[in-house]
This record gives sequence, structure tokens and C-alpha cells, in this order.
Amino acid sequence: MSKRDKQTADLEFVAGNGLIHRRMFLTQGAAMAGSLGLLSATPSHAEPLEIPPWMKAPGSHMSAYGQRSRYEDSVQRVVGGTPGVVGSGVSFTPIEKLHGTITPNSLHFERHHSGVPDIDPDGHQLLLHGLVDRPLVFSMDALMRYPTVTRIQFLECSGNSGTNLGPQAQQAPAGVLHGLMSCSEWTGVPLSILLEEAGVRRGANWVLAEGADAAGMSRSIPLEKMMDDAIIALYQNGERLRPENGYPMRLFLPGYEGNMSVKWLRRLKVNREPTMTRDETSHYTDVMLGGKALILTFPMGVKSLITSPSTGLNLTEPGRYEITGIAWSGAGKIARVEVSADGGNTWAEAALTEPVLSKSFTRFRMAWQWDGGPAVLMSRAIDESGSVQPTREALTREFGERRNYHNNGIQVWSVAARTGEVTNVYA
Repeated sequence: MSKRDKQTADLEFVAGNGLIHRRMFLTQGAAMAGSLGLLSATPSHAEPLEIPPWMKAPGSHMSAYGQRSRYEDSVQRVVGGTPGVVGSGVSFTPIEKLHGTITPNSLHFERHHSGVPDIDPDGHQLLLHGLVDRPLVFSMDALMRYPTVTRIQFLECSGNSGTNLGPQAQQAPAGVLHGLMSCSEWTGVPLSILLEEAGVRRGANWVLAEGADAAGMSRSIPLEKMMDDAIIALYQNGERLRPENGYPMRLFLPGYEGNMSVKWLRRLKVNREPTMTRDETSHYTDVMLGGKALILTFPMGVKSLITSPSTGLNLTEPGRYEITGIAWSGAGKIARVEVSADGGNTWAEAALTEPVLSKSFTRFRMAWQWDGGPAVLMSRAIDESGSVQPTREALTREFGERRNYHNNGIQVWSVAARTGEVTNVYA
């Protein structure tokens, strides 16, 4: 028996169709992965390396603001607009081309209802009024003097993955199917500090948040959430917010649907009841069977997604591969992620990459021995509350196919025999 055959025989397969125990990533790590052929290099005869052109002359000078390599220019968002509506549309984060859990600011997903306003921070103010003892107006200079907190947390559009609610599975990269989500380090002022300073009156239960874009985007938010973990975000991944993400300030509500984290925040009104604005009645409601609709459905459900292999990231030949992806939940931390390579007949627990944070992306990994035959890859996440990611079939049974939002159903990738082509399918 060859060394490679012995290594294969020693593998601990934990589920059907070649899934390997997660301890490969938890204990022996890179050394074991290398011995199993997950890591490889071109054989070398220890000959001297040739001197490449970029070593023969000085490189470019430093720049005032860093740029990525021109060889990475293909890593871009896909941008889509709403026909006939100026400034309305979305851009999708290319999640299949990213690793780790932090989304670069330049690739963060966007959703706009009336374009991106060009706001002068010196002329921008935040009004806090309604059922409070002391109505307050904050300039940017005043707000920047308050204590801040920093957290790494995800933001997901409630319409993310809506494409997979259609009757036919569309063939597109993972980022186009599920890229209305990102994860960043957010720094800002806890909203509870401002509300306590204003003095919330008895009977107050809701807060209306309004943005300074031409659409006047506005949403009603439970006061309890505002006093819990809501912040006025000023920084994203260490730098000031970009205009597309709410400069000079935005509301950020960890775990809630993205449109509620109102960008370009200008007004907070404390109320007894939800305001029932256009954006929370005619939009962002969940149509159910029988024609009724749920409104004011805020938290994003537990969810996971295999980003590789996925559509466009095909397998080249039989052998060992790493299945990897991300998991998240609006309810808190991810407890575990399970992976199947046989369409859900058997499951195995994946390795989670630290740190595992609350309401944040968590990277998972699973070693897989592909034998060249057909395979159906799936992942399902379980969060610390015990919620389990549902199948698309289960969601369709409950809501039908008219639902446009909150699709946290399991993504299914089919791997074709021999060719290794990966396609989006419904199981």
C-alpha cells in the first residue's frame, strides 16, 4: 500500500459521500492537511528561482490612500437597479471570492431607495424628540464626544436570498444569490446613552428612525431594542462610514433586518405605537398563504451558506477539498454547523473558525474526499438559542412562494459527476 493510500485508509469519514472528521482542522491542523494532500505545491528540484521583472527596478511610490492590486480588479460587486426609479437598487457582496468574516468597506452590499446623498457633516444634525423630557439636537461635533463601543456584527437585507424563493433555481454566483449581506467592525455611540439623557417618558414603546436621503426612509423600532444594543454608527472597519453606508452617521441594529439600520440618520422620535410608515407596510412585509401578511418582523433567522464549492467555483479533479462557508444568526452566536455531501441523508459537524461572536459571521470548514461521482452539498446552522436552519421546502409549506423576505432556507449545491460543475438546485 502506498503512503497516499495508507493516509486515505486512515481517514475518519463521518458522513456519506466522503466527509472527513472536523478534527483535521481542530487538532493537527495544517500539518495533517498537508499530509493528506489538501495542501500542495509544484515539485521542486531546488534549482535557483529566476529573477522576475518586478525585482529588477524600484516599485511605485507610497500613496495617501491604499489601493488593492490591479490583479484583483475582477473582485467586484454586481450592481442592479430598479427600472424607472432613479437611485433605487442593490449591489451584491461577492461572498464567494472573500475569506474570513470581515467584508471590506468597498465590497459591502448596498440597498438604496433614492440614491446616495452628499451630506456635509458640518451641516448635519440628529434630532431626538417625541415622548421625552428634554428634546435634543446633536451636531456631529457634539456626537463625536460621546463614549463609543466597537463590535463585529453582520448586516443582512431582509430580501437577501429572495431569488431562491422563485419557482426555478437560478444559476448565478453565490454572491448574486445571497450577497445582500456583509459583516463589519462597527464603532458608535450606544443609543441608550442618548435616550437616557433625553429622559424617556412613561408609556413610550417605539422609536421612529428617519434618514436624510431623498426617500426619507423611515422605520419603527421597539424601544426595548434601542435601549439594548442599538448604536449610532460612526465608523466601519476603523474608518469613517462611507457615503453609501450612511455617512456621516447611521443607526445600527445588530441582528435586525438591514433596512431598519437607517442610513444618514437625522431624526429619532419616541412614540407609544409603531408609526406604520410606507416602508414597513407596503414594503418589508412577509406575505403568507391565504394572502395575509406579517408586518414588523425584525430579527434575521439562523442561516449558513457554503461559499466554496459553489456556482462558478467548480471542482477540477477527484481528490480532497475544503468545503467552507459562513454562518450567522440574529439571535446570537452560532453553536454549530453541519454539512452534508449526500443531499441531507447524513450530516457531519464542521469546524468553526474562532472567534465565534454574537450576531456575527462565523467561518466553518469541512474536509471532503470527492470520488468524482455526483454529490449534493448542503449546510445547516444551529444557533445558541437552539434554532435550526430550515429547508426551502419547509419555508414554502409555511409561507408559499409569494414571500419576498426572510429566506433563511438551506442552500443546495449540486456537483456533477466527472466534470465537477457546481449548480444551484432545489432539494
